[in-house]
Amino acid sequence: MRGFSLLEVIAATLLLAIAFAALLKVAGGSIQLTRNADDHSQAALWARSLLDTVDITTPLQPGHTEGRFDANYRWRLAVTPWSAAPAGQNVPMRVMKLDLDVIWGPRLHERSAHFSTLRVLGPVKAS
Repeated sequence: MRGFSLLEVIAATLLLAIAFAALLKVAGGSIQLTRNADDHSQAALWARSLLDTVDITTPLQPGHTEGRFDANYRWRLAVTPWSAAPAGQNVPMRVMKLDLDVIWGPRLHERSAHFSTLRVLGPVKAS
């Protein structure tokens, strides 16, 4: 009866080691993708929270503001007047465009998510 030679055993062990290393790399990539998805989901929740409450305490005015949600996430909000009507036409509603950037991560490797929406403020006051 003939058994396995030392060379065959070494080759089989090497093949198993390569396959195991590849599986570990895939598992590590999967964990990183899951963490990335979690970070973006958290940013979206923070953004929704801010955009839902931005006009409640103070009237919405054009300009830039920024702040922090917590120790990891911060935000920058740009508010600009927006009009879909061609120049010269009188539009009865005031509309503002809100551009929100949610930023997280260390300064050297910042990551961010951008959110944009329109907010109708009501009729334009006659002057």
